[in-house]
Amino acid sequence: MATDPLDEAGFYFDELNKLRVLEPDVRQKTSELKEECKEFVDKIGQFQKIVGGLIELVDQLAKEAETEKMKAIGARNLLKSVAKQREAQQQQLQALIAEKMMQLERGCNKSRKQTKQKFTTGLIQLSSDIV
Repeated sequence: MATDPLDEAGFYFDELNKLRVLEPDVRQKTSELKEECKEFVDKIGQFQKIVGGLIELVDQLAKEAETEKMKAIGARNLLKSVAKQREAQQQQLQALIAEKMMQLERGCNKSRKQTKQKFTTGLIQLSSDIV
């Protein structure tokens, strides 16, 4: 069987009778690989878009979570502050109550002394009137 001198030289004719350097099956496999690569690149592009959207969503959620965290920390600090203010106010009121109780006790003691003096003076006067 005689081989084609063009085949031996590495030249081939395609279905349109164009001269080619690659064998027809290699050219077809190369074309199929090119198409598969294009599809793969398209799928990777879609994947990157999806992942990009997911990353944006996660970033947004992280920002919202951080905002809520800061609000919670602020609320907790405010609550602690209010509790400390109430404690200080309670101590002030207890000190004021103690002061008022001491004033009342002094007033009662003074009133007792005055009443005792009046009573004693009244008794002395009554006994001098009797005598």
